[in-house]
Amino acid sequence: MLFSSRLSALVAVGETTSNQVELNMFNKTGPGLSSRGVLWGLCILLLYTSPLSCFANFSQAKELVYKIKEGLPSGTLIGSMGSDLHLDLSLDPRVLFNLPQKKPSDQYVALNSTTGQLFTSGNEIDRETLCPDASEYNQGCVLSLDVFVLPQQYFQLVKVKILVEDVNDNRPRFPTGEIRVSVPENTQVNGRFAVEQSATDPDLGFHGVQTYWLVNDFGVFTLDVEENEGGELTPFLIVTDELDRERQEEYVTDIIAEDGGLPPLLGSATLRIIVTDVNDNCPQFTESQVNVTLYGNTTKGEHLSRLRAFDPDQGANAVISYAYSDRVPREARALFHLDRVTGVIKLAGQINTATGKFYKLTVLANGPGCIPAVAVVTVHVIRVASGPPVIMPRYIAAEKDGVVTMKESEPPFSPIAFFTVKNTDQRGQRTECLLEGSGPFRLSPYKLFKNEYLLETTEPLDYEQRQDYELTVVLRNPRSLLIKTFIKILLLDDNDNAPVFKQSLYEVTVEENNPPNTFLTQLQATDQDSEARGEVLYLLGSDAPSIFLLDRLTGVLTVSTSLDREEKQTYRFMVRAVDRGTPRRESIATVVITVLDRNDNSPRFINKDFTFFVPENFPGFGEIGVLSVTDADAGENGWVALSILNGSDVFVIDTGRGALRARTPLDREQQGTYYLWIEAVDGGEPALSCVTMVTVLLLDVNDNPPIVLFPQSNQSYMLVLPSTLPGTSITEVYAVDKDTGMNAVIAYSIIKRKGGEPGSFDIDPDTGNITLKRELSGRGLYSLLVKVSDHGQPEPLHSTVLVNLFVNETVSNDSYIQSLLTREAEIQIEEKPWYVGKLTERPGRVDLFPCQPALIALSVTCLGLFCMVITLTAYICCKKLKKLKKHQMKRLEVEMPLKMNGDLQEIDRKLMEISNI
Repeated sequence: MLFSSRLSALVAVGETTSNQVELNMFNKTGPGLSSRGVLWGLCILLLYTSPLSCFANFSQAKELVYKIKEGLPSGTLIGSMGSDLHLDLSLDPRVLFNLPQKKPSDQYVALNSTTGQLFTSGNEIDRETLCPDASEYNQGCVLSLDVFVLPQQYFQLVKVKILVEDVNDNRPRFPTGEIRVSVPENTQVNGRFAVEQSATDPDLGFHGVQTYWLVNDFGVFTLDVEENEGGELTPFLIVTDELDRERQEEYVTDIIAEDGGLPPLLGSATLRIIVTDVNDNCPQFTESQVNVTLYGNTTKGEHLSRLRAFDPDQGANAVISYAYSDRVPREARALFHLDRVTGVIKLAGQINTATGKFYKLTVLANGPGCIPAVAVVTVHVIRVASGPPVIMPRYIAAEKDGVVTMKESEPPFSPIAFFTVKNTDQRGQRTECLLEGSGPFRLSPYKLFKNEYLLETTEPLDYEQRQDYELTVVLRNPRSLLIKTFIKILLLDDNDNAPVFKQSLYEVTVEENNPPNTFLTQLQATDQDSEARGEVLYLLGSDAPSIFLLDRLTGVLTVSTSLDREEKQTYRFMVRAVDRGTPRRESIATVVITVLDRNDNSPRFINKDFTFFVPENFPGFGEIGVLSVTDADAGENGWVALSILNGSDVFVIDTGRGALRARTPLDREQQGTYYLWIEAVDGGEPALSCVTMVTVLLLDVNDNPPIVLFPQSNQSYMLVLPSTLPGTSITEVYAVDKDTGMNAVIAYSIIKRKGGEPGSFDIDPDTGNITLKRELSGRGLYSLLVKVSDHGQPEPLHSTVLVNLFVNETVSNDSYIQSLLTREAEIQIEEKPWYVGKLTERPGRVDLFPCQPALIALSVTCLGLFCMVITLTAYICCKKLKKLKKHQMKRLEVEMPLKMNGDLQEIDRKLMEISNI
């Protein structure tokens, strides 16, 4: 055999394969070789024993290639090297396969050293972890192994390559939870914008990202996908309709990345499309014609008017600057100062009423890249001979350059300024001071002082409703003289608004066994306050479990670990939105997270195994016991069906209640114990199951009377010598009972006798041993009717047998004795035998005992017993307890099978002759 193995090994040296090599190294040699084969074999043997044989051994490096899918469970067969290499595994010594030892954490495969079978190990093969840089362009993922074939005489090196094929076990994932794309509002239809934060999927090929789509396109967007030279897909946002930032400046939807798996896996992120402003609007004046009346003695710096223009654009596109037109003379520009930013016109010099009475000021509102808007301010100068009335303001609130600043938290009736009117008409004509402009303000005379007016608020101010007010104090006299003083009031924002959640209740559903850091939802809250007072921070409430994480700035809520519905189905906690104002204000919302069920729990029996005790002869389809089984899953995943794996012909199970029933009554004497395997299968997909063992023990019922084994029949007899001394054991009655326990404990008693004096023979109630009590006075046939009774409950069962004793020196005439036995068989037995014997009733039967003496003895005995009943009751109880202990000691002896030399059929025939009462 060694010669043929080496011969095959040398032939195998020249074999080369690319993927999988078949080896014929250990093929068994046929029974004979030709002469030419022998010569060649000797030559090769010489070569093999020469130094060149070393080269032959080390050249036996073979290669096997297997393909498996990633994520296979432990114990999955990868390949059988022994059969693939065509090795003879029956050689002596045996062929062994050896895999170089590695740390357990590095072993992805397990090798059977005797068969060469490769299995997956406890470390799951994850292609993305094993080959993080592998792709479909660089030959995928390969797990290389070196396997040694031992012992030395069979040694060879086998190179094993395991190609790990990709499965769709990863969902696409975006690099960030929110993607922002800026789109100018003047973008043309079909304009394209790349979504740079595209999703990635570690899976290969068709299992990678295949397409993108929007949850809501608002009718103005769509997605297109382009593939670059490297095979990466980039989504492009396409504008399908005109945009207008002034109509809607932001669109928020979800972008979905979908892979090509079956079913496909999805990844999502929030796509925030921001419509950026372009300068598509120009400034416009609220009033294009303004008339101003000015007295010649008006003081320098008087506020004459304020022009107001607006631009609906944002940022730099909405910046407006005010300037005089080139048509306005230089003198007028010097006399009337125009603020380029605010549009306020003030008197900058002294009016010379001798040089002019009318001025026309053309003011331009300039915006970036726009044609200026035009407004005309007409100033009428009224000449006065004497000093005109003058309104002198004295400000209580903070004021600078005619602009008053107030906090919105000021209470109602807060004073703003006093106005004193001077140079009123001396003729006693009343001067009226009025307030023009909108807002919660009033101008009223101050108490008893004449020509003093107080400007104050009438209601609380709210910065969020309005930020500034423009008021005009007008002085009017009976000659229609008008003097105006302009006041601008700016409100300062207070942190008087708490953040408001977009919704007070966030209901989120997530499947259990989710991957860590799963996105749940994004909280959104707004604060009407300005600047830092309106910036919102998101915080978890104190009742939030630590497994949930909330981004303080974005409000993105994630869960850091995998959830288990069976551990907890619903999470309910509070979240807070806090602003950055002083003092800080906050509001709360409720988050309810419902964990959806997956079929990840097998049914579980409440007990590891079940044992039921059932009395024999239990009625058919009666309930033996209930198998309690639970499944932590919900719905169909938690619905459990029970089935019997063995013994279904004897037992049946009620799936609804889990009740175990017997199809027919059970007999302990045929089989006392049943072992059943019960399987519980849930309704999930795929279904999960578990198995438990049920032991059914049948409890004995006293349904079998004792069977007398000796004497074998009522016709048998035994020779007793007349010289037998009292106390001698004559014979015994032996019986067995198929029942167990107390139902099989047997008691023996003599109930009738014929021949001899009463009390000549006695029987041991426990052993059935019959003993001579008195000397035998005569010869002849003595007959004893023995009752064999068990101790069963509720009623004991019994049998009877005749014990015939022939008292004589010898048996001289057997036919005579048989005739006597025949006559004895004609004795009437008061109780019907259990086994149908051969005793037949005939006319003229003879009683064992005469009736009249028995009645007399019974009467005397009853009178004595009546007096002794109390004493005998106590005595009998003690005796029964003593007998019970003795019966228990002999139980094993009763249940032992009787060894008999005769034929079993003959024993059964003779047993039928035994009578019972």
